[in-house]
Amino acid sequence: MYEELRAVARRQLGRRQSQTLDTAGLVHEAYIRMVDVSGISFEDRAHFLSYAGSAMRTILIDHARRRAAAKRGGGVREATFDEEMTPAEKQAEQLLSIGDALDELEQMSPRLARVVECRFFAGMTDPETAAALGVSDRTVRRDWTKARACLHTALAE
Repeated sequence: MYEELRAVARRQLGRRQSQTLDTAGLVHEAYIRMVDVSGISFEDRAHFLSYAGSAMRTILIDHARRRAAAKRGGGVREATFDEEMTPAEKQAEQLLSIGDALDELEQMSPRLARVVECRFFAGMTDPETAAALGVSDRTVRRDWTKARACLHTALAE
């Protein structure tokens, strides 16, 4: 399972640049968070990957929040001549926006949020997501379409 987790982490980190978080670090942090949850048992591989994707989502969003807080300097003002944000700062802001939109989606429909975590954060296929959530492949495809539309609307605002 370690190699599968590394593949999931590579996909996640491949979408964004991070100077302080690498594939191994993301996998290890996710594992620590998963081990810290007492009493959880995984039904199968799909359930494990779904949970790992959720843990990685939380880690990436927390990491982006820390970067955004550090960027603000905690009271120390950084002087720059370029008013535009760097690509890493833009990506952190985008990830925070995605995290907020996903939190709103979760309030509206927890299952849609789980589908996004499985498909986007864990990189699972429709059948794997369906098995993890206990629904049909067709339901996953419908939910994935609906979730993307909801997230697109939320991010456009």
